[in-house]
Amino acid sequence: MLSTKLFDHTILKADATRKDVKRVCDEAMAYSFCSVCVNSYYVPYVANLLHGSDVKICSVVGFPLGAMSTRAKALEAKIAVMDGADEIDMVINVGALKDRDYSVVLEDIKAVKEACGEHILKVIIETCLLTDDEKVKACELAKEAGADFVKTSTGFSSAGAKVEDVRLMRETVGPDMGVKASGGIHDKEFAKELVDAGANRLGTSATIEIVESAFYDMG
Repeated sequence: MLSTKLFDHTILKADATRKDVKRVCDEAMAYSFCSVCVNSYYVPYVANLLHGSDVKICSVVGFPLGAMSTRAKALEAKIAVMDGADEIDMVINVGALKDRDYSVVLEDIKAVKEACGEHILKVIIETCLLTDDEKVKACELAKEAGADFVKTSTGFSSAGAKVEDVRLMRETVGPDMGVKASGGIHDKEFAKELVDAGANRLGTSATIEIVESAFYDMG
C-alpha cells in the first residue's frame, strides 16, 4: 500500500503561478500528503495556505543545478526556514564531486544543514549525472555532513529516479537515513518499485493520479 504520507506533492516549474501553487496546496491538504515542495520564493505564501494543517512545507535550495556558492545556498536555506519551511531539499555541487573535491561537497552540505538547524535536510545528488562510485561517494558525504535524506534527482536533468539507484543509495546509507526518489514518477507501479527498493519518500507532481489509482485497486 502507498501511504499518502510517502509523498512530497511537488510544483517546481518555472512558470508556476500563485493559482497553481494554491491548487497544489489544496490537493495536499485534501489527501494529507507529507509535504508541498516549492521553490523558495513561494514558501511564505505556502506557509500561509497550509497554516493549521499537518502538511509540511518543503523548499528547494540551490535548485536545480547546485552550482551556486555555499554561502548562497546556506542563506537561501536560512531564509526559507525563517519563512516557514519545515524541510529543505538542496542540490549538491555536482561538478565538485566529479572533480573529487570532496571537502567542497562536504562543507557545502554541512553549511546548509547548519542553516536548517533541526529541520530536515534532503540532499539531491542528481544520479543521472553520476557513476555508481560517485553516487556512493555522494551518499557517504551527505551522511557524514549530517543530512537526513539523500534524494535521487531534481527532475530537471537528463533522467529521474531509477530503481537500481534507489537500491544502491539505500545500501550505502543504511536503514536509518531517509532515501527520497524523485523525477519521472508517474504511476503507482513505478512508485511501488521505488518503495520496495528502499525509498521512504517520493517526490512527484503526479501524486493525485498515483494515489487515486492505488486506492482504486484496493476497492
